[in-house]
Amino acid sequence: MDWQTPEDTVPSAFITEANARSLLGKPPASGAWREGDPAGSRQFVSVGRTSLERGGELPTVRIAFETMGTLNPTASNAILVAHALTGDSHVAGLPGPGHATAGWWNGLVGPGKAIDTARWFVVAPNMLGGCQGTTGPASYAPDGAEWGKRFPFITIRDQVDAQLALADALGIGRWAAVIGGSMGGMQSLEWAASYPERVERVAVLAAPAQSSADQIALNSVQLEAVRMDPAFGEGDYYDAADGDGPHRGLALARRMALLNYRSSSELNDRFERSAQSELSPLGEGGRYAVESYLDFHGNKFTRRFDANSYLTLLEAMNSHDVGRGRGGTAAALAAVTMPALILAIDSDRLFPVSDQQHIAAHAPGNLDGDRPHLIGSLFGHDGFLIENGLVGAQIERLLAT
Repeated sequence: MDWQTPEDTVPSAFITEANARSLLGKPPASGAWREGDPAGSRQFVSVGRTSLERGGELPTVRIAFETMGTLNPTASNAILVAHALTGDSHVAGLPGPGHATAGWWNGLVGPGKAIDTARWFVVAPNMLGGCQGTTGPASYAPDGAEWGKRFPFITIRDQVDAQLALADALGIGRWAAVIGGSMGGMQSLEWAASYPERVERVAVLAAPAQSSADQIALNSVQLEAVRMDPAFGEGDYYDAADGDGPHRGLALARRMALLNYRSSSELNDRFERSAQSELSPLGEGGRYAVESYLDFHGNKFTRRFDANSYLTLLEAMNSHDVGRGRGGTAAALAAVTMPALILAIDSDRLFPVSDQQHIAAHAPGNLDGDRPHLIGSLFGHDGFLIENGLVGAQIERLLAT
């Protein structure tokens, strides 16, 4: 659900909680993009009043998105790229004003790359409930205050419906492809099942047909970690004095999540049982290098994400079930008749290969018959964001159909 960030290249001896805080200073109460912040490469579209699957509505929804390439006169070359849980619309490009990090799929999206923007018009929206410009808990409600805990429950289908409204606003009647991994893969699968007439091809990367009890359980402890932070204040922390937001709870949730995003073999090979520093040996107040690695990522995360948004999106993931109201997952997957890339990662312990095997066995359009395309990676679930060569070759195969 995450991407390889510049922190991954920092020598482990540097990554201590004290060094990270000293380098970065105290984080804000929320890492959300806020009104008045630099827009960067973002564009914005208001899609108006939006009804929600579980009842209720949002009186107005604004979607932040980025585009690369040129839409052709027939609007037939548009590709929707859906991001993962902690991603955003900055699919490709440099860091800069408005963008704390470089594009999360720089290796795959751009001129001459697997998703070649000399040929394709790429649209990458920030998902509904997110915190980087699209309407979410950190956005202002009609009363002028942040939605916060008042933000309604949303599902993956609600997020897809918001993307559908964006497509209509852009004049795109049919996507040449919808591509997504992890939470974005849930959305691409919902696109194929809900609006098959609007999708020419689909890629579902490292995602399930429904969230399992095990996956919901993993999310539940992250939800509780955020809510137990005294600074969370039932979700009303945006005006906290001195920016005292729920940093500790959000960072802890992030550290928990990272244990599922990477494989055990990668962590073992990368860190072994090494101490953080020769100056602080283990047993003398020192720490293991892997502990400091998790701390650094957790603390970094609080600077670019919002705690309420994290809760909203985790609960949307928990709601994921492509078979809900459709007679079960097998019946729903029968609608996936367009060319479909179902990609699995052999070391994925968040959404294991069996999840993709189920999709592949029931999706008639699967490029690989009744099985997913399996890639080998040491990086676990994050392999779909890191293994550019392996993943890119398969996306090229899909786009060539």
